[in-house]
Amino acid sequence: MANFDPLTLPIESIAGEARLDAERMHADWLRRRFAESRPWSPEINDEQRVRQVTGAPRPAAVLMPIIVRDEGPTLLFTQRTADLKDHAGQISFPGGRTELSDVSPVDTALRETEEEIGLARGHIEVIGSLPEYFTGTGYRVTPVAGLVRPPFEVVPDPREVAEIFEVPLAFLMDGMNHQRRTIELPNDLGRRTFYTMPYQRFFIWGATAGMLRNLFHFLRS
Repeated sequence: MANFDPLTLPIESIAGEARLDAERMHADWLRRRFAESRPWSPEINDEQRVRQVTGAPRPAAVLMPIIVRDEGPTLLFTQRTADLKDHAGQISFPGGRTELSDVSPVDTALRETEEEIGLARGHIEVIGSLPEYFTGTGYRVTPVAGLVRPPFEVVPDPREVAEIFEVPLAFLMDGMNHQRRTIELPNDLGRRTFYTMPYQRFFIWGATAGMLRNLFHFLRS
């Protein structure tokens, strides 16, 4: 898809589902939910339908780092540097492509997290994963959820990460903060609708917002 600034697109609608109950945003409850096999339905959005590359999707994994803070859990994100080949300047979870040496998606997520932001795997309690998410740029991404308890240190890799920041889980798990925006694609490719979740000066959208929507559905089910 051609480069564009999603901030320039008008808000088409608000998802609007009720926010996640506060009792569900605690480490013990989150552990139990990921350990259960309760049925739920992932959301399929336009990004997963519109592929911009050919060939088999490339495996990748990201870590959804849930920081267990006294004032309430947060999710940790990175802002990618402006000169990267894929998703330059966008908000992402730490993660990346699977390497031959990785034994599992969890291994990919933990290795990439340590390489990108310096968060050692010993600080991360992996509690489960969500279904694979297929991006329009040709990746098959496994989102891995992990609990992180302070204190910990992060050091961004300046080649990949411009900034590291946190967003309250309560904000992200509220459908009133989930916006839909639409772009007309060039070359008769039609329209693409995607989610955005602006928070302060950070603009979360695309695959990251799509994975957050699935986390929202999973925790509400």
